[in-house]
Amino acid sequence: MMKQLHKQTSVNHRREDEIPTSTQSYTPKTLKHPRSISYIFKEQRFLFILVGILIGSAFFIFQPTLSRLNPSTHSSIPTSIYHRHQDSSSGSSGFASKGSFPGRVPAAIGRKRLRIVVTGGAGFVGSHLVDKLISRGDEVIVIDNFFTGRKDNLVHLFGNPRFELIRHDVVDPILLEVDQIYHLACPASPVHYKYNPVKTIKTNVMGTLNMLGLAKRVGARFLLTSTSEVYGDPLEHPQKETYWGNVNPIGERSCYDEGKRTAETLAMDYNRGADVEVRIARIFNTYGPRMCLDDGRVVSNFVAQAIRKQPMTVYGDGKQTRSFQYVSDLVDGLVALMEGEHVGPFNLGNPGEFTMLELAEVVKETIDSSATIEFRPNTADDPHKRKPDISKAKELLNWEPKISLREGLPLMVNDFRNRILEGDEGRGL
Repeated sequence: MMKQLHKQTSVNHRREDEIPTSTQSYTPKTLKHPRSISYIFKEQRFLFILVGILIGSAFFIFQPTLSRLNPSTHSSIPTSIYHRHQDSSSGSSGFASKGSFPGRVPAAIGRKRLRIVVTGGAGFVGSHLVDKLISRGDEVIVIDNFFTGRKDNLVHLFGNPRFELIRHDVVDPILLEVDQIYHLACPASPVHYKYNPVKTIKTNVMGTLNMLGLAKRVGARFLLTSTSEVYGDPLEHPQKETYWGNVNPIGERSCYDEGKRTAETLAMDYNRGADVEVRIARIFNTYGPRMCLDDGRVVSNFVAQAIRKQPMTVYGDGKQTRSFQYVSDLVDGLVALMEGEHVGPFNLGNPGEFTMLELAEVVKETIDSSATIEFRPNTADDPHKRKPDISKAKELLNWEPKISLREGLPLMVNDFRNRILEGDEGRGL
């Protein structure tokens, strides 16, 4: 038994000696990468590369030619956007969107799209300004508390992705990221700014302060729409920007007059002390579509009364003078000022001067030759003369009004007639 065990053990040792052992680790066989040139030529890869290059070249060569042969693809792009005249049958504001580009403009050379805030943008002047900014391709945010503004002035933009409307009072701060700020927010007619004089001066002071603070925080350029009322009842005629004015600081109009003077002071202090880029426009009497029907301003009063077959109200003896500019001229001036490199202030108005009686005669010629005039006592602190000297704007902004009163008044009349016939008596500064 012991011999058998000894034999089996010996056999096992011999078998183990016969099994070869290896101490080397396994290394996979290295794959050889194909050479790049031979790889390209294999399986017709080079042919496919050539075909792709030819297809791409053909697209870039023939695409501009096809575009010129088919001009309808560009007919909807607005280029000549802001025209002087409006369609008299529709009562529109004088903005057009038809036009065509003469050729393709490379994307890298195109104008930078700006993000712009317009305070008071639902008002008379503000809504026309918004139309121009939107039509040239900018993004516009309108801030308005609708005290005198109207949504109807902007309803045609509600579907535009570059337009935004915020119901907000500028007396309270607001945080936005923008490139430019057009600050128009403030009641501008005597009826409206006298209704709540404390609110008027708060809007002029606190509202301007908040918008200047926003401009400082985000590095935006700021434009203040001041007024010819900063000259008060002027002792200089015509009025230059260097004239300091003759204003009653405690009169019925002072909430507006002194409020705008304070707003100009704030703008200049932010410019000097905080390096905020500011622009100041002093706006003279302006008229056009979307004015309020009964806001107490002489042009809107005369036009609305003549259409309604009511006597035209003349305060005082009717020898006071005013200068009247059409709204599209003003909007062009505001944009030229914002895009320019001069702080201002700049007078923006039409130097054509009319007495109230002369204006009444023009309205009669335009609307109803049988219209009558009713005289009433003059209002307090009503300026006797108002005429801008615009030589500074001509020289530095290359701007001057183009539309005369007799040319622009019918455009306003069409809008007023449509709204009066439709029973629209809402406020529409």
